[in-house]
Formats: sequence, structure tokens, C-alpha cells
Amino acid sequence: MRTTFMAKANEVERKWYVIDAEGQTLGRLASEVAAILRGKNKPTFTPNVDTGDHVIIINASKIHLTGKKLNDKIYYRHSQYAGGLKTRTALEMRTNYPERMLELAIKGMLPKNSLGRQMFKKLHVYAGSEHKQQAQQPEVYELRG
Repeated sequence: MRTTFMAKANEVERKWYVIDAEGQTLGRLASEVAAILRGKNKPTFTPNVDTGDHVIIINASKIHLTGKKLNDKIYYRHSQYAGGLKTRTALEMRTNYPERMLELAIKGMLPKNSLGRQMFKKLHVYAGSEHKQQAQQPEVYELRG
């Protein structure tokens, strides 16, 4: 009798991938990175175990948005005080906080629980083409499409 394979957290083998975001569309890139962080690209994927790999994204400031999203897409945050709603357009986010823009898109595609927070810690986003994880010898990951 065959049983279903269930990965164990201490037996997961993790790789490091580097992805160049230059010219990539925000949502398409974010969905693929979220799948890598969850481990859905591996045959050993288990929903209740963090089987994902580490992802380094470079050139986040050169991300592409389709249509009129640069001016129309608005990012909200609130200070929890009355009248404390702050807004920023996607253009402001891309010029001032390009890492945050990608992080928000990817975080929204991960599970909303402690497992999702654990997966999010394996994401490293940089606005420029340099990153600090050279010692991990990351592989270049080619995106589909």
C-alpha cells in the first residue's frame, strides 16, 4: 500500500534563486515568486510545511505596470489615529520605495498565518542590481512566459 508523501520541516532542502525584475510585470512576477516561496514548484510540496526556497529579487525599481496603474493604483496605510489615512500612488512607490511595492504584492499572495510569515522571511528584495547574498551562491531563475 502506497502512502502520501509528507515533507518534514527539518528535511527540506532549500535553494537560493536570484530573479531580475527589470521589465517584468508586477503581478506576474509576484505570483511566480510566491509559488517559489511556498514550494509549489517542487514535487515535495506539502501545504502545512514551509518547503519553499529563498528568493533574491534585484532591479525592483525597474518593475513594469500595465495600463494606467502607475497613476491610478493607490497604496493605503493608516496610523490607527483619527484622520490618519495615508495614500501613495504606484509611481511614488516605485520611485521612493520599490522594494516595498514588490514585498506588498508578494506578501498578499502568501498564506495569512504564521506559516506565511515564515515564508515571507525568505524573500530579499533590492532596488538595484547588487545584493548581499553572494555567499549563498544563488542560481539565476528564469521566469516562465
